Parts: sequence; structure tokens; C-alpha cells
Amino acid sequence: MFFQELKTYLQPIFSILRWNKPTGRLILLIPAGWSLWLTPDNSPNFYLMIKILLGGLFVSGFGCVANDIWDKDIDKKVLRTKNRPLAANKLKIKDAYLILFLFLLASFLITLSLPEKGRLLSIILSLIALPLILIYPSAKRWFRFPQAILSICWGFSVLIPWAAHEGNLNSPVLFFCWLGTVFWTFGFDTVYALADKEYDKKIGINSSAINLGSHIKTTIQICYLTASISLAICSILSQLSIIFWPIWLITSILMQKDVIKIFKSEDLSPNKISRHFKNQVIYGTVILTGIIIG
Repeated sequence: MFFQELKTYLQPIFSILRWNKPTGRLILLIPAGWSLWLTPDNSPNFYLMIKILLGGLFVSGFGCVANDIWDKDIDKKVLRTKNRPLAANKLKIKDAYLILFLFLLASFLITLSLPEKGRLLSIILSLIALPLILIYPSAKRWFRFPQAILSICWGFSVLIPWAAHEGNLNSPVLFFCWLGTVFWTFGFDTVYALADKEYDKKIGINSSAINLGSHIKTTIQICYLTASISLAICSILSQLSIIFWPIWLITSILMQKDVIKIFKSEDLSPNKISRHFKNQVIYGTVILTGIIIG
């Protein structure tokens, strides 16, 4: 009885944090891994990696809760999101705000615990990222391409780990890692937005999936190509071994093939879009593995 009640209590909390969907958490942590393993000594401290992992989970959870608070009324009208805790009245709004505050606090404490060399810079970057994370869910109401704001938010998952490890942002490797992450994110989140395209049109909100129109396929392909080229430049500048290159080539080709597959037919089912999203996690992880062993 106790465990059943505990499960019932925790289920909406895990759901609003998206901890029941680990794919979305991994796709944020992957660029953080790229960043850490592309730092000059290529061997991040174990404790720093744990802190970045926890920080990523807390920030991701914070962003998801903020998103659901903003969108609780919209989510009720969309098939994919109508069962989210706030939309389905499975969680009280005051509890959502409490979770939001606790995860913000936890994220800040993690930042304070980062190595002294990069602590101040990491705090500054976190303070810059915070308002962007908070306003992103509202962007679909006033900006034609809200996925661009999410992409910039995602870019901080590269900047903060590097800053924590190096204490500076003075590296072309970091720039191209950041650039690749931003374009990769815009690409896969535009595909993700296709799942809600018809609902978004009816409600009258924006997404790149709507506003790119007939250019959507080409734009996503350019985004993935830019991400691939950026990571290739990172590998050259970091002098990774030849082992990295076949891994990079195969994943780059598969990313492009996946775009072709998505738009091969009119069928844009949620399962097809979800599979594309999961594939990006796999490709990103494989590239990370190539960076580590390279």
C-alpha cells in the first residue's frame, strides 16, 4: 500500500520533469560531453563530470517545469501533451512552482560547487542562460522560430562545462563545438515540432516546423551538415586520431539519411518523429564515443 501511494505521488513529479523520458535528458547532456572531452587535456575530472551530469538534469528539469507552467492551457488542446500533469490536473500549480524553485536552487548550488578556476565564469553564464530558459516557452507566442531560442539555450550546455574546466572561453574548438550544438538542436527540434504542427496552426502559435514552409527539409539538412562540419573542425583543431573520422563520416551520412526518410512520404506520425529524435541521441552518443577514444 505504501509503495503504491508513493508511486502515485511521484508519478506526476517524474512526468513534469520528463524523467520518465530519458531520451530528452540525454540529448542535452551529449553536447556537454563533447565540450568536456574536447578541452585541451581531453581528460575531465570524474567529480566534475558528475557535477555537470547532475547540473544538466536539474537544469533540464527546471526547463521542463517552466515549459509546462507556461503551456498548461495550450497543452490541453494538443494530443501529444494533453496528459501532462498540469494540463491533466494531476499536479497543482503551486506544487509545480515549488519544484521549479527547488530545481533552480539545486542548479545554483551545483554551479557554486564547480572548480574555483571556472566558478565565477560558470555563474555568469548560468545567469545569462536563466532568463532565456524562462522565456523560451513563451516564444512560440511572439517569435516565428522559437526553436532558435531553444538552440541558444542548448548552447550553454557546451559553454558552462568548458568554462568550469578551463576557466575561460578562449578557444576556436569551443566556438565550433557550440556552433555545431546550436545547429544540431535547431534541426532535431524542428523535426520534433512536426508532431504538433497541425495543432499549433489551429491554436495560432509559432514553430519553425510551420514557418519554414517548403524550406523545412533543406533547412534541417543544412543544420545537420553544419553540425557535422563544425565537429569535424573541432576534431582537426584538437588533433583527434584517425579513429574519429570513420565514426564521424558514418554518423554524418546517417543524419542526412534520416532527414530524407522523414520527408519521404506524407506520413509524419508521432512514432516516426520520435524515432528520428531517438536516432539523434544515438548519433550524438556515437560521436561522443569517437571524441573520447580519438
